[in-house]
Amino acid sequence: MSDTLYLKIDQNVLVHKPNVVLRDIASLTCTNASVVSKLKTMKVHTFHETVCGKKDKQQIEVFSILKIIELIGKEYPSLDIQNLGEKGFVLEYIPKDEAKWWGIVKAVAVCILVFFGSSFTIMTFNNDVGVADVFKKFYQQVMGKTSSGFTTLEVCYSSGLALGILIFFNHVGRKKVTHDPTPMQVQMRKYEQDVDTTFIENCSRKGTNIDVD
Repeated sequence: MSDTLYLKIDQNVLVHKPNVVLRDIASLTCTNASVVSKLKTMKVHTFHETVCGKKDKQQIEVFSILKIIELIGKEYPSLDIQNLGEKGFVLEYIPKDEAKWWGIVKAVAVCILVFFGSSFTIMTFNNDVGVADVFKKFYQQVMGKTSSGFTTLEVCYSSGLALGILIFFNHVGRKKVTHDPTPMQVQMRKYEQDVDTTFIENCSRKGTNIDVD
């Protein structure tokens, strides 16, 4: 009776070493522990650190799961392989020394764009609906005197707006209000999945993915 190997690879895999082995991209389990130990060190792909004489900071390859199964089959021809992951996946290589600072740069840029974009959106919304005029009229009707423009209404509105944003996005600094994923995390995950799926399909149609012959 042949051994059974269960193989699981996510749709997008990030590595920081040019020499990629199976344990870097996949989760493995088998009825024979020695098979797993050997397969974990099996070479899958090698990224070239220089392309056309220049150091390439980021490289991406699209793999078919059949290619991985083929490589495993060469080592263990009689092994029964069960794929529990994706049929195709994106393998992305970013050198570790460059990944950290580039991530910081992107995070700062996104924060700046979101801050000014959100501020502009809130200001234009308030101006379009005439929130200031509504507050002035409401304050005059209730209090019987003209509003100075800085009253309890404006303070509560501004505080409530900030508090509502914090609660909605489920983030206060590095801490979460609840254990649920934030709306931003949900949307980013959907976006990543759509990008990966499109990228895999495009490469498959063009024949640029790494697949069996």
